[in-house]
Amino acid sequence: MSGVVRPITVLIVDDHEVVRLGLQALFKRAGGIVVVGEAGTGQEAVEAVRRLTPAVVLLDLRLPDVNGIEVCREIREIAPACRVLFLTSFVDEEAAVATILAGAQGYLLKEVLGEALVRAIEQVAAGLSVLDPAFTAQVLARLQASGPSAGPLSLSSLSQQEQQMMALIVEGKTNKEIGEALSVSEKTIRNSLTSVFKKLGATRRSQAAVTYSKQYSPQNPQ
Repeated sequence: MSGVVRPITVLIVDDHEVVRLGLQALFKRAGGIVVVGEAGTGQEAVEAVRRLTPAVVLLDLRLPDVNGIEVCREIREIAPACRVLFLTSFVDEEAAVATILAGAQGYLLKEVLGEALVRAIEQVAAGLSVLDPAFTAQVLARLQASGPSAGPLSLSSLSQQEQQMMALIVEGKTNKEIGEALSVSEKTIRNSLTSVFKKLGATRRSQAAVTYSKQYSPQNPQ
């Protein structure tokens, strides 16, 4: 029926039961948000996303089995339409940057007020991005910086396709999305990125993306 506003389906991922229960109570009072499931580990989160296809995953950064950033990346691989909003007590600028580069739509600290959290979920579900005010200036500066890197970066060694891949990674695209954009297989992207990371002197996807975004400048063509 036209005009009917559907509730936002949310999966809560946090290893503390009391936090999950508190969030469920908050969303129930707020209305417009339906908690379709919860998970206490990264593996449970990925399985729940496959099964429940929530619109938004509210994800903690620190989980007992795997880093939340890796969970975010996997969620984006299996469910590109799913939005990821980090809710954590971990105050770290580099971690905030890494979550964005992994494809997350938001990063908030657990000290956020309930009303602000509800509003953030609504914004993320609508396709917007949300960043805790404590990080906004630093993260934007980090992503836009063009100063020298400490790593052995050599952009001249990157082919045009490799530069295109890295640009898409910086945008938070998954391997599948990158493959579709460049008309190559997902396996080809994975293999190519392994080579690119070596060239950038990086061991992690987020590290490579930060290095690339800080170094690459259209005014310095390869």
